[in-house]
Amino acid sequence: MKETFRKIANKISYATGTAAAFLIALSFVILWALTGHFFNYSNTWQLVINTATTIITFLMVFLIQNTQNRDGKAMQLKLDELIRSTKGRNSFIDIEDLDDAELAELDNEFRQLHEKELSTKALHKLHEKIEQEHKRRQNIRRQAEDMLNKINPLSKKQK
Repeated sequence: MKETFRKIANKISYATGTAAAFLIALSFVILWALTGHFFNYSNTWQLVINTATTIITFLMVFLIQNTQNRDGKAMQLKLDELIRSTKGRNSFIDIEDLDDAELAELDNEFRQLHEKELSTKALHKLHEKIEQEHKRRQNIRRQAEDMLNKINPLSKKQK
């Protein structure tokens, strides 16, 4: 029963997510709206669309939830395998089972690491600019000395 439901849910979920399914649904709504004049926009006419959309929505909730649960679980398993096979912390496997307070604590830890990394990057950038400025000033000093030596060759000997 579970396997049959899974297969049907996947097929219906895939089919209803297509442009063709949207166009079919749009066509039904347009057809329903066009028939309103013939039914004098009666309560029965309105009830038809309300009932149909409610039933379809009710059933689709379960199908979509089923496919999202499966996709989410598959994604978690893939991430768990990546963590396990790399240098990531193995403690992050099954992290989705933590309570909200524990997740908030981990989130805070990562925010602090990120801020530290940003400040480190900013310091590196600042040091690079200082080094570039230092080199620029040394080049200017050398050029000035070269010009002075060309103008007054004795100035180099006097030092």
